[in-house]
Amino acid sequence: MKIYIDDFGTGYSSLSYIKNIPADVIKIDISFIKSMMENQKVFAIVNTIVELSARLGMETISEGVETVEQLVKLQSLGANMVQGYLFSKPVPEAEIRKML
Repeated sequence: MKIYIDDFGTGYSSLSYIKNIPADVIKIDISFIKSMMENQKVFAIVNTIVELSARLGMETISEGVETVEQLVKLQSLGANMVQGYLFSKPVPEAEIRKML
């Protein structure tokens, strides 16, 4: 079993969660991914989250990846996993079974 910290960087998720919860994966909130290409500060935050996760032996999932440019940039940072409409919109369970 793995423990994920969802929507990292927004709401109630903070650095104290990393310190206090034995999490395995940090999910970088979609709001950061959507604006990281246009906003250098946001890009720096994403980069820092990816680097911090790696140093702590944790993986990252980048939520809301919609463009190849976002994917390439995240890969260059060393982000482990991505999810978003670039790969698929939500699919009903029956369709997923056909895809597998």
